[in-house]
Amino acid sequence: QVQLVESGGGLVQAGGSLRLSCAASGTIFSSMGWYRQAPEKQREFVAGSSSGGRTNYADSVKGRFTISIDNANNTVYLPMNSLKPEDTGVYYCNGLWLGRNYWGQGTQVTVSS
Repeated sequence: QVQLVESGGGLVQAGGSLRLSCAASGTIFSSMGWYRQAPEKQREFVAGSSSGGRTNYADSVKGRFTISIDNANNTVYLPMNSLKPEDTGVYYCNGLWLGRNYWGQGTQVTVSS
């Protein structure tokens, strides 16, 4: 069974840090990434990493978030620094395998001002 399980969300003050983790099981994804959805807004791309090691980021998080994949443990991480209130939302882990997108259940990140 293909599964993605996120952890690491929480409440933090502006300027603080959190690290999200996403444990994958059931397959090795060709690429993995993070998306987020703020209240009453559409889900948006945050960061992604391909199997070749190439990474890309939304402009709003460049220089503050860093995506990395631990291939040995099939886990993707997203350390987030200098958090802002506008980073608040549910963060979803995404994996692409054989042309199909898989999603985790999401983890809440709340940044207070």
